[in-house]
Amino acid sequence: DLGFTSEKPGTAVGRYKLMEQIGEGGMGTVFVAQQERPIRRKVALKLIKPGMDTKAVVARFEAERQALAMMDHPNIAKVLDGGATESGRPYFVMERVPGMPVTEYCDEAELDTNERLELFVSVCDAVQHAHQKGIIHRDIKPSNVLVTLHGETPVPKIIDFGVAKAINRELTEKTVFTGHGQMVGSPLYMSPEQVAISGLDVDTRSDIYSLGVLLYELLTGATPFDRETLKNAGVDELRRIIREDDPPIPSARVSTLNAGLLSTASDRRKIDQRKLSQSLRGELDWIVMKSLEKDRTRRYETANDFAKDIQRYLNDEAVEACPPSKSYRLRKFARRNKTAITTGAVVLLALVAGFGVAAWQAFRATQA
Repeated sequence: DLGFTSEKPGTAVGRYKLMEQIGEGGMGTVFVAQQERPIRRKVALKLIKPGMDTKAVVARFEAERQALAMMDHPNIAKVLDGGATESGRPYFVMERVPGMPVTEYCDEAELDTNERLELFVSVCDAVQHAHQKGIIHRDIKPSNVLVTLHGETPVPKIIDFGVAKAINRELTEKTVFTGHGQMVGSPLYMSPEQVAISGLDVDTRSDIYSLGVLLYELLTGATPFDRETLKNAGVDELRRIIREDDPPIPSARVSTLNAGLLSTASDRRKIDQRKLSQSLRGELDWIVMKSLEKDRTRRYETANDFAKDIQRYLNDEAVEACPPSKSYRLRKFARRNKTAITTGAVVLLALVAGFGVAAWQAFRATQA
């Protein structure tokens, strides 16, 4: 059973022959495919699920294609080709990366915090390269950041650059939830502006937010928002959570893990579980939370700025990120509790006015 795809191993898709299915997600199915011409090689071919507007998808991809061709970075998998099948389904052909998601690799290799940070800096460098070429990823998540080994050296590679824009995925009930209410897409890694109904243009700082979620997960073993909570939330509530709720800082998130998860997280990072939260407290908390700011003007301006602050931490230098000021936290509290504060203010004013009238009447009575 290949889910929603009618194409199967042995089927020809353009110049490519499907060999084996290696993945399936909310937006499509991925195959290893054999390219026969103009050169013979194995590639990764992603078939987009039925129901997409094929002409629009292919047109958006063609518009992005020149910029994609200009990208040349060791940590970015090349997007080689794209088109539509005979049955009218869009497909994308990418460099085949025989690796595993970065979070899984870090856990299996039991990388400590500093080793994870060094690997993450390479990911930031790749995102910076893409941004300089005018390409925004829009869907950075562990399954799109694969780690492959060159000898004994782990090399992260970002896949699917350009695909998210071509698909033009928007956070709607149709694209986020299936008919059975199961979550698809990547709301866990989406920035607040990506889920906004206003359709605010997404810029490079949306990728900064997604990188922040990825770093949060690399450090703590959990995402900022609980997976099950978002899965069970309706679309409006999901939007509200991502746009309004502040996730716990990484050190606090670790302290809320149950005993089993905490033990696993500390073992995979080669640190005593009592010291894991302490190791994240302070500068790492500040760096991560700066990247996760709801207001994108308060995030790191570029992926390079993000990487530099991590490098400062690794070099025992002062980082640029810092905890938000008391006045900023107070303003955020006021915005979150606008109705209650307004009601309280009205009540307080009424009480003050009532007290003033009573005092004036008492004063007049005393004079009389």
